[in-house]
Amino acid sequence: MSSHLQYFIWGCIGFLSGSIPYSYLLGKWLFHSDIRQVGDGNPGATNLFRAGGKWSGALALVLDVFKAAIPVGWVHFFVHPPFVWMLLISLSPVLGHMFSPLLKGRGGKAIASTFGMWIGLTLGEIPIILGLFMAVGIYFLQPHAWVVLFSQLGVFTYLVLYHPNPLLLSVWALNTLFLIGKHASELKTAPQIRTVFKKRKNG
Repeated sequence: MSSHLQYFIWGCIGFLSGSIPYSYLLGKWLFHSDIRQVGDGNPGATNLFRAGGKWSGALALVLDVFKAAIPVGWVHFFVHPPFVWMLLISLSPVLGHMFSPLLKGRGGKAIASTFGMWIGLTLGEIPIILGLFMAVGIYFLQPHAWVVLFSQLGVFTYLVLYHPNPLLLSVWALNTLFLIGKHASELKTAPQIRTVFKKRKNG
């Protein structure tokens, strides 16, 4: 088997792994409901939280993280493909989640799979930074799309300061473009300071 064919197969594995809609499937299996009928209509873990509660939502979240982390991490640490192939393989689970063929191309917003992708590339380092910025964003900002963008900018700042690695920066750039595309409708609304924070500040 040629190296390029091997890398192509890994890209397909990553995409297919990312395309498994765990939240949607758990909603069907556990609650006999289509989670796309609640919340924002997204087939992701957030709507499973709404439809089925915290334990089912947490399970889906973990599965969505690891469906990206496992193939990306395995290839990154054990296969060592060249730059372009590693870039494509890193993003393949995220794209699989966003455009799942199992849901006729209408996948989720890929926040959990983005965390998983970064686990595969950097273990805990970038996911911790992403999570910290996301926590701050959730506290201060709305709508959620701006929280996602704020978190991505936080990751970019960290990468530039501490890991100006061409692969990581390229992954970040394309991942951010994909996330902006998925959140485009929400991003049309200007970012706002959350009401809770305003009340505390004024109080």
